[in-house]
Amino acid sequence: MKAVWARQLGAMIIGMALAWPAAAQFWSRDPAALPTPTAFVNALELGDIAQARAWLDAGLPPDFMGSRTGSGLMIGAWEGNIDLMRLFISRGADINRLNGNGESALILAAWRGHLPAVKWLIERGARINPPPRQWSPLHYAVFAGHREIAEYLLGEGADINALSTNGSSVLMMAVYEGREDMARLLLERGAGTGARNDYGDGALEWAMRYNHLNIARLVTDSDQYAAAVSQPKEIWGEPQRSLRMSKELEELIDMREKLVERGQPTEAIDRRIASERARLMRTASERPVGPARAVTLEITASRKAPQDQSARIVDDGRKPAAAKKTPDKPAKGKEKKK
Repeated sequence: MKAVWARQLGAMIIGMALAWPAAAQFWSRDPAALPTPTAFVNALELGDIAQARAWLDAGLPPDFMGSRTGSGLMIGAWEGNIDLMRLFISRGADINRLNGNGESALILAAWRGHLPAVKWLIERGARINPPPRQWSPLHYAVFAGHREIAEYLLGEGADINALSTNGSSVLMMAVYEGREDMARLLLERGAGTGARNDYGDGALEWAMRYNHLNIARLVTDSDQYAAAVSQPKEIWGEPQRSLRMSKELEELIDMREKLVERGQPTEAIDRRIASERARLMRTASERPVGPARAVTLEITASRKAPQDQSARIVDDGRKPAAAKKTPDKPAKGKEKKK
């Protein structure tokens, strides 16, 4: 019996010895030990500036990318933590670096509505207008409904007609989210209404698809609007506003439920859930809806009688919808405009 017990004890000792290096690494509190991408994000989201400084002192690159959000500067921008941003900038972080989703620190600060962080970054050279066909800070501010930040960015020279990676305009972000006040602001500042993304959608298509009729009136004239609402609803495509779940979102929600059961705070995980939901929503706004086809609103007008005009929907070669004419007998010498 003693021999059996001795063998079992020996096996336990050997197993513990083999597992010790991994356990030691997991439980290590050595501030100089360089972090994993996950440990990096967890510490910085909690605002642990002392730990961030220790890692940088130990040789961590200033643009080290975490497992989510991005670099230390980006995490600071997402959290609105200017002291954290200041630390990474002082160590040489690239203020205009992009994460895997094409987002800069300025974009993330604008997305979360952190106006002081937005101003701080711009004062230090953050790029307001990215190269063509990239997401801009203004896209994100409008998408999230942060009017004060949108106005500030416009005042600093943000391109009001910037196009995203799939060709969606800033105005289209307001339309997609049904933000009528934001759409009015952009139109008052001179935003164009004619942009169409790679799937043929524009502001009118999104307004009609998601039943934002007040916004549809804003982005068209009365004849165009009348022509649009006279069409069968299916011509605009089915709305896809249901929020798709991702594996990460499911895991985050499960973690939150466990924290609630234990009576523990959920503020940190709520921010992560909000981030993942927003990313899923942005992805949804980039998806084509229904069969790929072009829908064109065709306006016919007369130079001699500008009050006489008609409008019709032309749908990918189908028989055009009946035109709405004003008056019933249009003047001669008409010219077509699209």
